[in-house]
Amino acid sequence: MTSPPTTTSSSAPVLALRSATKSFLGFNALTDVTCELRAGVVHCLIGDNGAGKSTIVQILSGLAQPTSGTIEVEGQVTTFRSPADALRDGIATVYQEQPILPLMSVARNFFLGVEPRKRLGPISWFDSQRANTACMAELSSLGLRRVQDGRQLAGTLSGGEREALVIARAVFLGAKVLILDEPTAALGVKEAGLVLRLVSNARARGIATLLITHNANHAMSIGDEFTVLIHGQVADHFYRGERTQLQLLELMAGGEQLDFLSEP
Repeated sequence: MTSPPTTTSSSAPVLALRSATKSFLGFNALTDVTCELRAGVVHCLIGDNGAGKSTIVQILSGLAQPTSGTIEVEGQVTTFRSPADALRDGIATVYQEQPILPLMSVARNFFLGVEPRKRLGPISWFDSQRANTACMAELSSLGLRRVQDGRQLAGTLSGGEREALVIARAVFLGAKVLILDEPTAALGVKEAGLVLRLVSNARARGIATLLITHNANHAMSIGDEFTVLIHGQVADHFYRGERTQLQLLELMAGGEQLDFLSEP
């Protein structure tokens, strides 16, 4: 993987959530949460189930609005009233359930909705050769070399390869911010490694990444900046090297000492 930056606090945020609270029927899913995403930095948002991670994803992707607090894009306060608003500002969200059409080719999935076309007078059709070439070049540049032909059916891809395809598409379409919602949750060791390598490659391109996970091992292996959520509140915020994996696990457990674990 590409080495993480030595400092993560000097650049201005590309995307920021500030003092956000989100209430549902009187229940606070988030309370006074601030999270900043910077170019070329992988910010890991960590917490156990029910910590509030999904609520932050919904707010930053335009699926929900905070009850209070603000969203800033490159220092300007904005409102996302829909996912289309977030996309227009270069914010791409990759959910756990990848939007892959299995009976279409890899290249067709890669360009779905933005298909390159050939034209002859008033007639146009999908430019499969151009799509295949561009798709394979992007996958290769991000380090995904297992897919050898853009004409391959997307349904033949493994879970990790599908995740990688969606990430590669977002990068190709010019995302300034990647929000990855538990991208390794259902993957084996090798497949998770593939996705984490793509995250590292996206960081090397200067893309701001929010990696939502409850996997402390994955977070510590790839993250530059970390925010730990417990019951919708920020329990800790730190940078690479400031906490050990055991300390992180104990934070996630609400401060309980995990005596059955030992430091590596």
